[in-house]
Amino acid sequence: MSNATTTPVPTPSKPKAASKSKAPAPREINGSAAVLEAFLEEGVDTIFGYPGGAIMPIYDALYDYQEKLKHILVRHEQGGIHAAQGYARTSGRTGVVFATSGPGATNLVTGLADAMIDSTPLVCITGQVFAHLLGTDAFQETDVINITTPITKWNYQVTDATEIPAVLAKAFYIAGSGRPGPVLIDITKNAQIQKFSYEGYKKCSHIRSYRPKPIVRKEYIEKAAQLINQAQRPFILFGQGVILGKAEKEFQAFVEKSGIPAAWTLLGLSALSTDHPLNVGMLGMHGNYGPNVLTNECDVLIAIGMRFDDRVTGRLDKYAKQAQVVHLDIDPAEIDKNVKSTIPVWGDCKETLPLLTELVEKKTYPEWLKRFKDYYKEEVDAVIKEELNPTTEQMTMGEVIKVLNQFTDGDAVIVTDVGQHQMVACRYAEFKQSRSNVTSGGLGTMGFGLPAAIGAKFGAPDRTVVAICGDGSFQMTLQELGTIMQSELDVKILILNNRFLGMVRQWQQLFNDKRYSFVDIASPDFVMVAKGYGIAGQSIEKREDLPNAIKAMLDHKGSYLLEVFVGKENNVFPMVPQGCSVSEIRLK
Repeated sequence: MSNATTTPVPTPSKPKAASKSKAPAPREINGSAAVLEAFLEEGVDTIFGYPGGAIMPIYDALYDYQEKLKHILVRHEQGGIHAAQGYARTSGRTGVVFATSGPGATNLVTGLADAMIDSTPLVCITGQVFAHLLGTDAFQETDVINITTPITKWNYQVTDATEIPAVLAKAFYIAGSGRPGPVLIDITKNAQIQKFSYEGYKKCSHIRSYRPKPIVRKEYIEKAAQLINQAQRPFILFGQGVILGKAEKEFQAFVEKSGIPAAWTLLGLSALSTDHPLNVGMLGMHGNYGPNVLTNECDVLIAIGMRFDDRVTGRLDKYAKQAQVVHLDIDPAEIDKNVKSTIPVWGDCKETLPLLTELVEKKTYPEWLKRFKDYYKEEVDAVIKEELNPTTEQMTMGEVIKVLNQFTDGDAVIVTDVGQHQMVACRYAEFKQSRSNVTSGGLGTMGFGLPAAIGAKFGAPDRTVVAICGDGSFQMTLQELGTIMQSELDVKILILNNRFLGMVRQWQQLFNDKRYSFVDIASPDFVMVAKGYGIAGQSIEKREDLPNAIKAMLDHKGSYLLEVFVGKENNVFPMVPQGCSVSEIRLK
């Protein structure tokens, strides 16, 4: 009942050298305790979850592990898995979530799909009905294995407690190795309560037929270096693979030695400081003008840890046809999937980048870099100046982000929901360190922001975490204010309220003759809602109140909600219209 071709039980790693100390004697425990013992051995410190009948034995066992494992009671299973994602994204570790069977398990589906497409390592444990009831349409029974097969890296159903240690070891190994992703383990209730002779836990480091990292082929790295050294107008596109590979230093060394301009994808943001002189901005539909136009003018395109998503490429038949493409990626399936590579470089970029850096010549491209700067000046005059320093009476989202930057100095973790506010925040937020931008990229999940910010704070407890949400997306998961209240968490919530489902409205304005069909959304008094959860806050409409309001939010001890009313019909530009080439990007 697995969606991997591997065997259910991992091949044991090579035995360690014999030591004088004896192995611990077997002891009798139940399957639920075995799950928690596995967590301790894997270094898990935080679990997000919601109890229910089919997972009750695990929660009963957790009662005795409270001093070793922190459990965060969310208000909805979707909130739990988004929180686990936020934790994984800021900590660099595997997030863990519990849910019960039936509706509890199906409520994880959106988060699993989100984590799968954004390569976020998760181990999700779902309870299941007794094994003898499987297939009988028992109360709260759902075939979670078949439901989640397309949206997990691996899943497996445990019906016998003796499988649990080996299966959990395999789950953590698969989730966190190679290209990360979510794993779901479904455990029947009888397996949770079944006692067995527990002989300890062995971490998994090898699975037959599963190779998380492809073999690095040095001949391709040599060819790539040769091509880069001959280039006149080379251009680097970097994605989240740099962050997932913990290769930020190696990437910066490559950029600085090669002297090549570099632009980021939505999830690549923060891998390289936004103020780095060779960081030329954001790619894609709402990216910067120069990086999009000059993609179709470069002679060598170097893609690192990115997958050529359609929001980056626009029309594939008009994308970088003049360029020779070097593609570095850990997942061989991504190379040649959308854009044909001239030279494929398989492997973990933490390993491949230093090899490539050693071979590239130290260069600068002043005339080529000036092209990016000239396009940026044009974008400033047409878009950015008015967005960051508006002359209109109503505030813009961009000026709110500008003021936030002034107070955070690029050191905060910014977690965004999905919509116009997401694009504006990712365009204008400043970052000095990696793992600072947490957003839903590939799936574009509204409601992601607030619960992901909760997890982000647990993953980076010493950093300021700001959740930037729209008035529409915030209402999808606002019940997680209860999680903040009960956990006494310090999360800053910034709602940019334009009284619309803004991104859909923008498209309806531009492409449907302003036929605003069901995008005018009413909202409650968010400050009063927050107050009901014991969270302080305020709402502002005037520009002169913005600096003090941002400062009050950041200085407040504990969580704080700030609602800022912005222009109703402000649009996000530049924009590559759907079905157009990246060089057809619009400034207005």
